[in-house]
Amino acid sequence: MDPTARPVLRSRAWVVAVVVLTLVVLTLAGAGGRQPVAASVAVVAASATALGAVGWAVVRTGRQRRAHEAALTVWAAERAAHGERLRIARDLHDLASHGLGAITVRAAAARTATGPGSAQEHARALADIEQAGRAATTELRRMLSVLRAPGGTAPLRPADTLADLSRIVGSARAGGLTVELATEGVTEPADLSAGVQLTACAVVREGLANAARHAGPTRARVTLRREGDGLVVTVADDGPVPGWQPHAGAGQGLRGLRDRVAAVGGTLDVRIGRAGSRLLARLPDGAPEDRA
Repeated sequence: MDPTARPVLRSRAWVVAVVVLTLVVLTLAGAGGRQPVAASVAVVAASATALGAVGWAVVRTGRQRRAHEAALTVWAAERAAHGERLRIARDLHDLASHGLGAITVRAAAARTATGPGSAQEHARALADIEQAGRAATTELRRMLSVLRAPGGTAPLRPADTLADLSRIVGSARAGGLTVELATEGVTEPADLSAGVQLTACAVVREGLANAARHAGPTRARVTLRREGDGLVVTVADDGPVPGWQPHAGAGQGLRGLRDRVAAVGGTLDVRIGRAGSRLLARLPDGAPEDRA
C-alpha cells in the first residue's frame, strides 16, 4: 500500500437502495387501480422489497466501513514506518557525511603541514582521525542494529537547541575549519520555539559540513540574527583553499534540510561556487496564523 495515498471510503450501497425504494414507490403508485387483493399483494411485495433493500444497504455499508477502518489502520502504520525510515535515513546520512567529511578535511589539512612541527601535527591529525572514525563507526553500528531488530526504533536523544551551537562549531573546528560564530539580537534563545532552534542547528551543521566538503580547511562564518519573531541563520565560507578538490555529494543533505526548513514555514537559499558558498535560512516563529 502506498503510504502517501490515504484510503477513501466509497460506497454505493445507499445509492442502490434509493433506486430500489424509488421503484417501489412507483410500483405502489401504479397499484391504486387494481383489485383489492392484487393491490394488497403489491403492497406486501413492495414493503418486503423496501425492507430488504434498506437491510442490505445497512449490512453492506457496515462491512465496507469495517474494511475501510482496517485499511486505514494499515495505512497509518505504513505511514508511520515510512516516516521512521526517512528519519533513520537522515541520521545515517548525517553520520556518514559529517564523519567522513571531518576525516577528509583533517587528513587534507595535515598533509599540507610543513616545518619543524609537522611531525606533531601529523600525529595529532591521526589521533583526531582515529577518534572521528571510532565515533562514526559506533553510531553506524547502533543505527544498523536498530534496522536489523524487528520493529525497532531509533533511540531517542535530546533535540538540539541553540545552546548546542558551540559544540557543533567546535566539532567543525576540530575537523580543520576556522569558524567564526556571531549572534545578533539572540539574547533570549528560550523565546524561540524548539522547532526553530532544532532547525537552526541543522542548518549550521549542514552548512559547515558542506563547507568542509567543498572548500576544505577554509574559513567559515556562522551568523544568527533575530528578525521580528523569527531567526535568520547564515553559514558562509571563503571558498576552496588552494589545491583543494571539492567532493560532490549526493544532494540528500540539502534536500532533507529544505524539508526541515519548510516544516517550520521557513525558506532556504543555497549558493555554492568557487568564490565561496552560503546557506541562508529564514525561520519564522509563532503560530501559523501569525505568519499568514
